[in-house]
Amino acid sequence: MSIEVQQLRKNFGDFKAVDNVSLSIKSGELTALLGPSGSGKTTLLRLIAGLEQADSGRILFNEEDISDRHVSERGVGFVFQHYALFKHMTVAENVGFGLSVKPKKFRPSNTEIKQKVQKLLELVQLDWTADRYPSQLSGGQRQRIALARALAVEPKVLLLDEPFGALDAKVRAELRRWLRRLHDEIHVTSVFVTHDQEEALEVADRIVVMNKGRVEQDGTPEQVYDHPANPFVYEFLGTVNLFHARVRDGDQLVQPSSADLPAAAEQLEQPGLAYVRPHEIDVLHAKEDDAIAARLDLITVVGPTVRLELQSQHADQIIHVELDKTRFKQLGLSVGQHTWLKPRYSRVFLGEGI
Repeated sequence: MSIEVQQLRKNFGDFKAVDNVSLSIKSGELTALLGPSGSGKTTLLRLIAGLEQADSGRILFNEEDISDRHVSERGVGFVFQHYALFKHMTVAENVGFGLSVKPKKFRPSNTEIKQKVQKLLELVQLDWTADRYPSQLSGGQRQRIALARALAVEPKVLLLDEPFGALDAKVRAELRRWLRRLHDEIHVTSVFVTHDQEEALEVADRIVVMNKGRVEQDGTPEQVYDHPANPFVYEFLGTVNLFHARVRDGDQLVQPSSADLPAAAEQLEQPGLAYVRPHEIDVLHAKEDDAIAARLDLITVVGPTVRLELQSQHADQIIHVELDKTRFKQLGLSVGQHTWLKPRYSRVFLGEGI
């Protein structure tokens, strides 16, 4: 089931929650709507579901306009952040609820419902919980049950609103890997909302980065991370260092530093900002061309990664660097040490984010 959103708008008073958004999602894709709070991602998801009505624009499922259809007619499965399970029902009753309340002519028999519930519980690896109540399950187990319930009615589209947001970090990491495996098995077109960049990069086939009700960039995880369309996407997708820079011949970075310009300064033209990720910086013991002098102020070891904070010697600027532990030990670095930094790769944006 493909989804197409055409020039969708939704205002709440003077606030533009979704501002002229157009988007195409291929059948079978797992798409992440990623952005900060207030970016419009949840409103867009609710518009697709039919839980909100757009002020203008169209929504198409398989090229069929469903903009005016009630949520019950769209064939959508919705998974909420806080599970929304019925406390007085067993797990099996929760999963089978959507089937049991169908109109009589479409409702499966009790035996068929029981068989389907069993298969779904096996799919989410929780068949042993059938007779338990939600209060007897962990948060991660409840979310998997909520997902099984959404799948029970065989939705054309599966929509998930921050499905792992209420869980702790370890459980969240386990569940997103599980969701990726599950999607590869069932291939239902799925859209999930998240503000967690790592979650989107790890799970999604495609990421739609939103900000202030608009789509900033739409592409594969590799495309949006390695080739951000603008400064907002660059800064939102992980830590980034900003350096004043100048561009020669329209597109070449020269000296990613706010310090003195190199000897060939007369060749420099437009000023801009160079964006460099912490893992794209080499730490050197000796000066090289275009290297930045810095003092090491802080060392933080996080598992196999070592994070460094350095003070630029030419400007009041903290520079963040990430190294693997092996490389860190080879360099023999210590707090207070003076060293040199050289970006291996940078992306320069001129005025207006060009």
